[in-house]
Amino acid sequence: MNDNDNPTAAMLAIGDELLSGRTKDKNIGHLADAMTLAGIGLKEVRIVADDEAAIVEAVNALRSRYTYVFTSGGIGGTHDDITADSVSAAFGVPCTYNEKAMALLTAHYKRRGIDFNESRQRMARMPEGATLIDNPVSAAPGFKIGNVHVMAGVPSIFEAMLANVILTLKGGTPLISETIECPFGEGDIGTRLAEIQKAHPKTSIGSYPRFSSDGFRTQLVIRARAAADVAAAAADIHAMLGAMTAQ
Repeated sequence: MNDNDNPTAAMLAIGDELLSGRTKDKNIGHLADAMTLAGIGLKEVRIVADDEAAIVEAVNALRSRYTYVFTSGGIGGTHDDITADSVSAAFGVPCTYNEKAMALLTAHYKRRGIDFNESRQRMARMPEGATLIDNPVSAAPGFKIGNVHVMAGVPSIFEAMLANVILTLKGGTPLISETIECPFGEGDIGTRLAEIQKAHPKTSIGSYPRFSSDGFRTQLVIRARAAADVAAAAADIHAMLGAMTAQ
């Protein structure tokens, strides 16, 4: 199965507040879950500050490497919301007031009786040629240019935008997984588990240590796109555990 059958994705989370710890990111986990369900492999996540050069470098690196790129944060109306300008720079196009976004926001604020001032108008700025991503929560749209989807950082808005975006994406074959509870610690199974992983290259075998009153245990999770591959790796793991228990 080639890469076209199983598209890939990356995420770029933008904001000084994420790096300072003032804001705890919730969007990465939500995107990871959504991509897994869609059969799209989330391969990389980056977090960068509100710095244009850093955002431009990250956007260009990720969009050239993966099928889809998703960004979060920095599309509000304040001076430090520079994502639209930075993505425009990455694509080498002007950052302009989008007519559809201006009309949408004008109507939104008029209905609410709120002044559509210069700060709020900034939320209609985006790269020339971009298309809108609907925001059913607070009206201010995200946007798409090329394979880059630019969305809000507020989790409820990010999730609502992503729900609209995901309907437009080409998915792949969803991953199948099987979890095996292992009574041994990672140090006891590491070498043998590595041999099993090597013997089953179409699978990904995750090893997650746990500690309980009974001592160290390990949860093993096998992931693959074909049920037969998962079953074959699981059989070898069960055989390994059986042999170790018998010793």
